Amino acid sequence: MTLTIIPKKEQAYGQFNNGQIIENKPIGFPREGGPTKPYSNLFYWAYAEAKVDSTIGLHPHQGFEIMSFVLNGKIRHFDTKLNGWRDLEKGDVQIIRAGKGISHAEFMAQDAVMFQIWMDPNINKTMQQEATYDDYPAADFPVEDRNGLEVTTYTGTSEAPLRMDTSGVTIARWQMTKEVAAQTIALQPDKIYSIYVLNGTGKFNEQAVSSDDFIIIENAEELALKTDEGVELFVIASPVNVGYPTYGELMQQRMGR
Repeated sequence: MTLTIIPKKEQAYGQFNNGQIIENKPIGFPREGGPTKPYSNLFYWAYAEAKVDSTIGLHPHQGFEIMSFVLNGKIRHFDTKLNGWRDLEKGDVQIIRAGKGISHAEFMAQDAVMFQIWMDPNINKTMQQEATYDDYPAADFPVEDRNGLEVTTYTGTSEAPLRMDTSGVTIARWQMTKEVAAQTIALQPDKIYSIYVLNGTGKFNEQAVSSDDFIIIENAEELALKTDEGVELFVIASPVNVGYPTYGELMQQRMGR
C-alpha cells in the first residue's frame, strides 16, 4: 500500500481576475507547479473560492469531461451548446462532455466554492463526438448509511445518475461523525483512490489528515479511517490501468517526463 498526503500549502495555486477567484490545485496544469501530474484518467483538479462576485469569460474546451461540484454558494454556467445561463447551487453538479469542441463561461457568486475536475477519456473517441452538457440537482444523488459512514454517490453505480464517457470511475462523498469514530473501509487494489478532505480531521491508517489535504492511495485493499471530531471526504476511485493512451500520458511524453 502507498499512501501519499499533499497538504494545501504544497498544492499548485491559481487565480482569476486579479485574485477575485483563487484556487488550490491537487492536480494543476504543468505550468502551475505542484507535485502531482495527471495520472489514471484524472487530468486536473481545482478547489476554487470566489472572494467577490466574478465571471470567468468564454473560453474553449475539447475532448475532456469537465465537472463542477458546487460545495458552497451559487454559480452560473453558460456554454455555446445551451446558449444560455444555468444556475447551480450547493450540492449541484454539472458535466461538460467537450467532444469536438465547446466554449463556456462561469460566474461565481461571492463566497461560492466549487471543485472543477477534468477527466481524461479516450480522446480518440470523444473528439469524434458532439459536445453535450448536463446538470444534476443535489437531490438526485443517492445517499447510503454504511454503518455510520454516510456515502453520497455521484457516478459509478447503477443508482448514481451522473453519466460519463470516462470509464471505470466512481465519485462519492463520505461523511463520518465523531460518534462513529472509526471505520475500516474496503478498497479495490486495481483502483487509485484520490481523496480531498473537505472538513474535519482524522487518521488514514494512523497517518493524520486535515482540511484541504489531498491523499492518493494505491495498491490497497482497505483503509482504516478514524476521527475525533468528524471528517468529510470527497473521493474519486479511478483505474490503475485505464486501457487507452490518455492525453495526460501523451503530454508528459512530449515533455520528456
